[in-house]
Amino acid sequence: MADQQKIHPVSAPEPEQEALPKPTAPLVPRNSSRSENGDPERQQPPPLKRSLTPYSPSKPTKKRSCCKRCLCWTCCLFFLLIILLGIAAAIIYFVFQPKIPKYSVDSIRITQFNLNNDMSLSATFNVNITARNPNKKIGIYYENGSHLSVRYKGTNLCEGSLPKFYQGHKNTTLLNVNLTGRTENATNLLQLLQEDRQRGKIPLNIRVKVPVRIKLGKLKLMKWKFLLKCRLNVDNLSQDNVIRIRDNKCTVRFRF
Repeated sequence: MADQQKIHPVSAPEPEQEALPKPTAPLVPRNSSRSENGDPERQQPPPLKRSLTPYSPSKPTKKRSCCKRCLCWTCCLFFLLIILLGIAAAIIYFVFQPKIPKYSVDSIRITQFNLNNDMSLSATFNVNITARNPNKKIGIYYENGSHLSVRYKGTNLCEGSLPKFYQGHKNTTLLNVNLTGRTENATNLLQLLQEDRQRGKIPLNIRVKVPVRIKLGKLKLMKWKFLLKCRLNVDNLSQDNVIRIRDNKCTVRFRF
């Protein structure tokens, strides 16, 4: 039996590496530093990172803060004053139980009402007014500076003033007031007056403005003004004649 041939692998000879030519120029230029990461010209710069900071509004100046504080304190004091006034008014109402005074025109007497040669009208009235104070704990001081007038269709016929006096609790006072006046160019006024006289109803308005002081117990308050308006109808305005008052209505308002 013939001997079997043995085949042994033979490694192929490695190809010889060609010798690289020596560089004739340095890899790193002169006057520059060598980098371990490679060529600095080929490296890409790292991406920029944006730093996001939260938005904070600008702080108000000291001047604005002071103005806001002053405004806040002013509003608080104003509301506090309103509350105190409301409490005081409630105490006065429940303790003194104030009531509005009542007035009425009782009678009118005319001593002069004639047409002069210059077509002017002279008038002298005497008016009786009743003032009633229904309050149990409140008195009324009627001060100087009052004004009372009698008007017919917007024209002043005569005027005068109330006397100065004090009206106590639950008191009724009768006031006798003399009024005088003069109206220029009264021809048309007399014609209108004659027409109303034929109808038997002459409208008159009596207006009174009087400064008063209210007395609560022993306390005398500040000065107020009473505004009194009385509307009445009479049958005639003849001199030295009985004048009949057909209806009479008075209203009162207060003003500082």
